[in-house]
Amino acid sequence: MAGLYRPDGGEIWFNGARIDGLPPYEIVRLGLTKTWQIPHELRNLTVLENVVLAAKENSGEQLLNLFVRPRRVQRDEKQWRARAREILALTQLDGLANEHAKGLSGGQKKLLELARALMSDPAIVLLDEPVAGVNLTLAANLMDLIERLRQGGRTFFLIEHDMNVVMNRCDRVIVMHQGRKIAEGTPSAVKADPVVIESYLGG
Repeated sequence: MAGLYRPDGGEIWFNGARIDGLPPYEIVRLGLTKTWQIPHELRNLTVLENVVLAAKENSGEQLLNLFVRPRRVQRDEKQWRARAREILALTQLDGLANEHAKGLSGGQKKLLELARALMSDPAIVLLDEPVAGVNLTLAANLMDLIERLRQGGRTFFLIEHDMNVVMNRCDRVIVMHQGRKIAEGTPSAVKADPVVIESYLGG
């Protein structure tokens, strides 16, 4: 869905447009972004710089603009840095804005992944095991933040093996087994599905 691999078959549609075959940066521009299970921070950049880099329509990314439109580049840079600081405050990383990303804990790197995803102002965020390897307190804080963002209209699609997260946080659940979908529905319906019980718990 994020454009990192070409599908073997089928089609992927997002907001009325077919996106399979598009490069990842085009998919992000359309409003769909992802986080990684193992964070992909830019280690030697600051936390703030990591987030600013994810901004869409940043005039400073065009080399010519540095010479032809330097004031616009400076204006954009100031605007995006201000927005990045807002997101860092939301993710409780604002106190670490000027620290190098390599110095963050595993849980803080997960928050940085989410902050960077939010910087692109996505309609949908794909979350790859957001609480894997994160201590219980930070995991709860992360999921509470995601819930607040969801209540504000943001859509999240997550892959997660923590059943407490899945059953208590998701509106709809899709269950996969050996590469195939075996059930889809509300958490309560899926939990009671005999095929799911058989596949995951045995007879």
